[in-house]
Amino acid sequence: MAMIYEEKLQQDDGGGQPPVKLDGEQLTPALVAAVAYEGVPVALEEEAMKRVVKCRVMVEELVATGQVVYGVTTGFGKFSDVRISPQDAVQLQLNLIRSHACAVGRPLPEPTVRALMLLRANALAKGHSGIRPETLQLLVDCINGGVHPIVPEQGSLGASGDLAPLSHLALVLMGEGEAIYQGQRLPGALALAKAGLKPITLQAKEGLALINGTQIMASIGTLAFVKAERLARIADVIAAMTVECLRGIPDAYADEVQRVRPYPEQIGVAGNLRTLLQGSKLTTRQGEIRVQDAYSLRCLPQVHGATRQVLGYAGDKIAIEINSATDNPLLFVDKGLVISGGNFHGQPIAFAMDFLKIGMSELANISERRTERLVNPALSGGLPAFLSHNPGVGSGMMITQYVSASLVSENKVLAHPSSVDSIPSSANQEDHVSMGTTAARHTAQVIDNVSKVLAIELICAAEAAEFLGSEGLAPATRVLYDNLRAVVPPVIEDRSTSHEIEEVAAALLEGKWLRAVEAVTGSLF
Repeated sequence: MAMIYEEKLQQDDGGGQPPVKLDGEQLTPALVAAVAYEGVPVALEEEAMKRVVKCRVMVEELVATGQVVYGVTTGFGKFSDVRISPQDAVQLQLNLIRSHACAVGRPLPEPTVRALMLLRANALAKGHSGIRPETLQLLVDCINGGVHPIVPEQGSLGASGDLAPLSHLALVLMGEGEAIYQGQRLPGALALAKAGLKPITLQAKEGLALINGTQIMASIGTLAFVKAERLARIADVIAAMTVECLRGIPDAYADEVQRVRPYPEQIGVAGNLRTLLQGSKLTTRQGEIRVQDAYSLRCLPQVHGATRQVLGYAGDKIAIEINSATDNPLLFVDKGLVISGGNFHGQPIAFAMDFLKIGMSELANISERRTERLVNPALSGGLPAFLSHNPGVGSGMMITQYVSASLVSENKVLAHPSSVDSIPSSANQEDHVSMGTTAARHTAQVIDNVSKVLAIELICAAEAAEFLGSEGLAPATRVLYDNLRAVVPPVIEDRSTSHEIEEVAAALLEGKWLRAVEAVTGSLF
């Protein structure tokens, strides 16, 4: 099921924003998210189209002269040694897409489909793939026209590109398959027609150019990364509120402590905590109540900072991947070269996604421990058991901690690295694969779970503030408290909080509450 955040934002029409210009070089995760969630339009740079035209001319010359080129005048995979006559070049591409369109599972959410279409277009705009300009333009027109192919999420090995899922995208460009248009699931040809578009007949090399790439794993991974960055920062704010409600000791966040172990991310998170807790009337000093806090409070800069290190690594890899040519073969017009290589292999993204889901899982692990301290009367320093206003008759927040524990346990399974697995395919021609798309899918689920774990901590921290006096919160955490209270009233009488947890998780992912806090604090690290 698509997350509330995705369901809500996919309805945005872009708000008249200028188009994102594609040249194969300058796409960023933020721009990908803008196109995916906000409906920002897309346009092809003029210079990029000139490169595309030159590369297409080269393909047509190769076909006309009968040169041996993988996937153009040969079969695919193990069939790479089978020569294909020029008159069969079109049928070869049609058969490629139809045979490879065998992905299974739930359809990818529409924002993810928009992102993968964008990334595929950007890769083709580099001018090394041999696509016709009219085919590339149709792909861009589908993004802008709201024609979103139905792309099943399962079936990619993460090498030879995301072949099976991407083939479902190519089917729609051919007038086949299925697509969502204005909320309706339609046959591909009808969806194109309703958007005023016409299908194309794929020519030599075009089918391969559309499906031999890492855009499924990269699109899922990019959107997951954008959400992860937001969660990492709002986690500092939520944790700060918990520190207040547990009468925590901010001395551990002193800059002097961080500078003698000078990880920039640790220093940055500690700086966030000092800023967020400034003006709090609830925190204490060393020795006033206790000498030191438990690790889930005291070690916040070290743990949250380490997650920021993971985000830095993943972000670097994503920035490269979304501006790369990842199909095969690649054409280098200026040198007259056609080279069969391995840029379709998703190992860099597989590692990045596995690392990201481990880092984000730990963000949830320590959050769940803070939630336990809030609801456990043996650990909370005087708060009512399970934050109940009528202990015994009312269970209060007891079971929300169970839900949090369930989610972090699930993350521990999902965090098992997909990249350590490989399985041979195509009669052992393709004998090592990355499983990068599986890694990206699991990462997206982990981040969804993390948002709910953090939502539970925030709801519990706000409930604790009711007993301590919310007026004692620091100005920054009070902003978050007030935003929460606009959607989640105090739990004076027991009620179902299921929908509220989901709604808070969606708000954390969207980032509006983070922006409200930063209006008070300035930009957080």
